[in-house]
Amino acid sequence: MSKPSSTASSSIPKTPWPTWTAWPSRSWPEAARSITMTTQSTSSPTPALARRAPRPAPLGPVLRYGLNHLAPPLVILAGLLLLWELLCSGSNAALPAPSQVLSDTWELITDPFYNNGGNDVGMAWQILASLERVAYGYSLAVLVGVSLGVLVGQSTWAMRGLDPLFQVLRTVPPLAWLPISLAGFQDSSPSAIFVIFITSIWPIIINTSVGVRNIPEDYRNVARVLRLNGLEYFTRIMLPAAAPYIFSGLRIGVGLSWLAIVAAEMLIGGVGIGFFIWDAWNASLLSDIVLALIYVGLVGFILDRIVAVFGQWVSRGTSAA
Repeated sequence: MSKPSSTASSSIPKTPWPTWTAWPSRSWPEAARSITMTTQSTSSPTPALARRAPRPAPLGPVLRYGLNHLAPPLVILAGLLLLWELLCSGSNAALPAPSQVLSDTWELITDPFYNNGGNDVGMAWQILASLERVAYGYSLAVLVGVSLGVLVGQSTWAMRGLDPLFQVLRTVPPLAWLPISLAGFQDSSPSAIFVIFITSIWPIIINTSVGVRNIPEDYRNVARVLRLNGLEYFTRIMLPAAAPYIFSGLRIGVGLSWLAIVAAEMLIGGVGIGFFIWDAWNASLLSDIVLALIYVGLVGFILDRIVAVFGQWVSRGTSAA
């Protein structure tokens, strides 16, 4: 047998062996993910991101606030109005339906600032007259109530001596003070202011004294270390620490003051929302009374929220807030 010639072996094409190179600074999990993504991209023309289900857009803050805070009371209010309309829409109903109240008081609603002289004025003037009396009486109650509360809260002897008296006087109804005030002042307007003052002062005194007595002992020790004088201790330690308690009393007091003036004005007369209700009753204008009651509730709610928001702003950062 003859050996294959060199020319024949040189004519056979040589297949090069594959060369192995190191993976450039990649770990095995990263390399596996890279190979998998490359395989998926070559096998399917649809990208991986396109196969994901789109996420629903998040609700805006305004819409979320409306659903959580505004929708529940509006739904309940609509249900109550519908029930009221169904119960009072008959011919034998003793009270007017909401639709009748709206039609009867439309002029009072659309023109609240008319002034025909005397007591014949719009609802806005009636409410403003009542708010003016409330401002005088309530401001006086705040000044006296906070001062007495601080005094009583710092003295155990004063707390034991005055607390029973406060508990007795705070249970007296507002109208029970009116004859005494009329006899003492001989005038209706100061008498109404006194009724507001004497009605709203008790929760302010009691809550302020409790707040002062509950000041943490660490705060008092800090005041001793810093050697604060009486005024500095009052403004830097006492008032900030007792502010949540004080404003709790102020919220109760402003509600009682608004309640007291409406009741007092029914008897003293003049311009005011209370006398407007009494005058409408004498004229058998039930729709006017319903409208006035709605205004009374709204104004009372606004006053409460004003005091509450101001109290949250003042007492922010305190331990009791």
